[in-house]
Amino acid sequence: MSQHAVQRITVLGATGSIGQSTLDVVARHPDRFSVFALSAHRQDDKLFEQVLRFAPQFAVLVDGEAAARLRTALRAAGSRTEVLCGSEALVDIAAAAEADMVMAAIVGAAGLRPALAAARAGKKVLLANKEALVLSGRLFMDAVAGSGAVLLPIDSEHNAVFQALPASYARDPQRSGVRRVLLTASGGPFRASPLETLAGVTPEQACAHPNWVMGRKISVDSATMMNKGLEVIEAHWLFGASADIIEVVVHRQSVIHSMVEYIDGSVIAQLGNPDMRTPIAHAMAWPERIDAGVRALDLFEVARLDFERPDLARFPCLALAFEALRAGGAAPAMLNAANEEAVDAFLGHRIGFLDIARVIEPCLERAGDFAVDSLDAVLAADAQARERARLEIHKLAAAR
Repeated sequence: MSQHAVQRITVLGATGSIGQSTLDVVARHPDRFSVFALSAHRQDDKLFEQVLRFAPQFAVLVDGEAAARLRTALRAAGSRTEVLCGSEALVDIAAAAEADMVMAAIVGAAGLRPALAAARAGKKVLLANKEALVLSGRLFMDAVAGSGAVLLPIDSEHNAVFQALPASYARDPQRSGVRRVLLTASGGPFRASPLETLAGVTPEQACAHPNWVMGRKISVDSATMMNKGLEVIEAHWLFGASADIIEVVVHRQSVIHSMVEYIDGSVIAQLGNPDMRTPIAHAMAWPERIDAGVRALDLFEVARLDFERPDLARFPCLALAFEALRAGGAAPAMLNAANEEAVDAFLGHRIGFLDIARVIEPCLERAGDFAVDSLDAVLAADAQARERARLEIHKLAAAR
């Protein structure tokens, strides 16, 4: 008999890689976790299988036709799960009183509102949607503080930093002795490719990450290192770290997930095999630890660890992210919005790989015109950046 009360979890983005890994951890610990609700955008076939296995009270699909298909299929299978539809339903399940924790794993700006709803409702928020903090850092952190929510990072890098920081850091960062936060990056598939070959990179090549299995959008972000740039902005909000003390280190083995350097010269690193179940299990059970189903790290098999500085000529998106963080205000939200549009255009073969940064840069020009003191203001800045990005995409596509 377990001494722990079973915690009920809502998984936003259940059919993605993070969602599937979360459910794998749930399945390993049925005495500790059960599923309250699952959501997906339109993958009703995958969600159908998950509902049958985990029997949540609610299943949400944003797409109406997909929701109708799922409702029919579950009825035929005798399932008692209630199917809801639309983006408002995501907010409802994220804030529902019955849920103890929420895995916020919806990719992109679409995940902001439900993640913010979970924070405002005082949940244990497992944040895999970095865009929530990139878009609305101050609003989100104020919501966490105001409700008493527990915010735990799921990105392997931020989870590693969280583990490497002292327990006293949250109470008094200034006296913690932290000198630098070192975020590691694999460098993606083009870390060592000749610069002259990058113009011809295809979406398929960009999505072939050497170390991690991820969705297409985040894979492209890893290839441009915009993913790391967004993580830099996220780290600023999670840990109260300025751009001046956050450094990116290219570490191609993806064994050290991040490090914290202290003023006495100590550097504390978190290591492990590249498997997202490790940070997921850490956050789900925090402050305890549970088996994640991850293979133990064999240091003799790893044999060596390499480090290098990121080449900003190769990765201009990383430089743009640091610029946006230092500019503050609406700049990070507009950076993210422009990047989402540019990556979508690249995946659709409308622009080239190097055009992604060319789309983003002019979209930051008007960032100073927007305040971000409310969710509506954040969304207005997001919309403005998307409009400018589409214009830039159109021009670049016409010139190809």
